Amino acid sequence: MAIHPTLPKSLFLVLLQVLLWVNPEKLAQAADSEQTLVVFGDSLSAAYGIAEADGWVTLLSQRLLEQGFSYQLINSSVSGETTDGGLSRLPAVLDSFNPDLVILELGGNDGLRGLPLINIKQNLQSMVELAQTNGVTVMLAGIQIPPNYGPRYTIPFFEMYQVIAKENDLALLPFLIEGIPQQPELMQGDGIHPIAEAQEMILDNVWSVLKPLLKTPEQHIKK
Repeated sequence: MAIHPTLPKSLFLVLLQVLLWVNPEKLAQAADSEQTLVVFGDSLSAAYGIAEADGWVTLLSQRLLEQGFSYQLINSSVSGETTDGGLSRLPAVLDSFNPDLVILELGGNDGLRGLPLINIKQNLQSMVELAQTNGVTVMLAGIQIPPNYGPRYTIPFFEMYQVIAKENDLALLPFLIEGIPQQPELMQGDGIHPIAEAQEMILDNVWSVLKPLLKTPEQHIKK
């Protein structure tokens, strides 16, 4: 499991204390302004086959800083992860990081194995409910599987994410890597994972749905 906080909170507070001339009130406000965002996915979010620094999650951390959002970004994505595995891991992740926002990006490996849709949907639903019970905002990132699996499976698989999002009032990115598989030169040799040069496109897909969910430091303090 790859976990990459942007900066340990203890060091963050020490640096702020120096910068704010040990003003306790300003220090408390600055600490409260930082939120935690967890990316909870599979190899598409774990920079499979490319350098970690080139992955879309790392690029997201850079964009958050550039646009003035104060978030500790945790990449809790695991290559090969299924919804069964994600459901078993999620409680510990929520307990460890107490996130404000989770990007849930799972199901692709289940689909590639042809697992029953009812089981995939139930696992995703359980993860959504678990996160929401803990006061976490969930953004759902869907996926499509290759057409050779046949329309009787691929179409309801893709639509499953829309149903979950509607039933739970979630922000939905219908297809994480939209626009990339149609350009074979942007895919790795396995035909499943985008290359490094395509990661900015994935980030743009994510950002279009994620940005409205983000809070500025001032908005978080007021909460």
